[in-house]
Amino acid sequence: MTLYGVGLGPGEADLVTVRGERVLESADVVYSPGRLSRSVATEYVPESNIGDLDFPMTRDPEELRTAWKEAACEVAPRAREGDVAFVTLGDPNVYSTFGHLRRTMDAFHPEVELEIVPGVSAVTAFTTALGVEIDAGAGLALKEASGGASPSGPDRMVLFKVTDAPATHEGLDAAGYDVTYGRRLYMEQGETVVTGDPEEVAERDYYTLAYAEKRGIEKDRATAGFDAETNTDPGEADGRTAETEEGSA
Repeated sequence: MTLYGVGLGPGEADLVTVRGERVLESADVVYSPGRLSRSVATEYVPESNIGDLDFPMTRDPEELRTAWKEAACEVAPRAREGDVAFVTLGDPNVYSTFGHLRRTMDAFHPEVELEIVPGVSAVTAFTTALGVEIDAGAGLALKEASGGASPSGPDRMVLFKVTDAPATHEGLDAAGYDVTYGRRLYMEQGETVVTGDPEEVAERDYYTLAYAEKRGIEKDRATAGFDAETNTDPGEADGRTAETEEGSA
């Protein structure tokens, strides 16, 4: 049948997509890689339908490969007989644990059909939470900033895994960036924090991101041509409204 990679969104249960909800409710079994994704999935799936997969917190490549092969061996027989879902926070194809399972399934169980159900990603959700507007045509780079790393170069960056905000901030500030931090945005577990002070998010937390924007960059907005005091379009200053132009046609 089918293995579905289902994106649950950033963490609040009501941000799961309608398609994602349908897949979860119809799947024979739903696998979760951790307690946060499990807590969202249980809003749509009975506990008895959820299976856990154990993934070690290690960087050892051999240990990780073994864990993913074991996970694939667990999932494959179920997916051959029925519909199976693997849930992940965010989107299955953006910084997701699902990518490891998908590649392992492709290598050892290529007969299993696979389908991705996109989820709301922090890449887009952060803009509302942080009050940021990314203008049409503006460049936006996605970077990882774990361990105090301070990427630089692009005018605008979204930084993931900001696990040492003070160290990251020091480098970004020196490189000419203004930075806003967000922790556990749209997540029901833990305290949500939005701040420009890195000390407020100094404690290590995997779910901390940042938006960095170069100081003084020019922003070409169409609405910049509006007269802020009179709230009128400069083109109307001589009395040429849309109605008069239309009437003269």
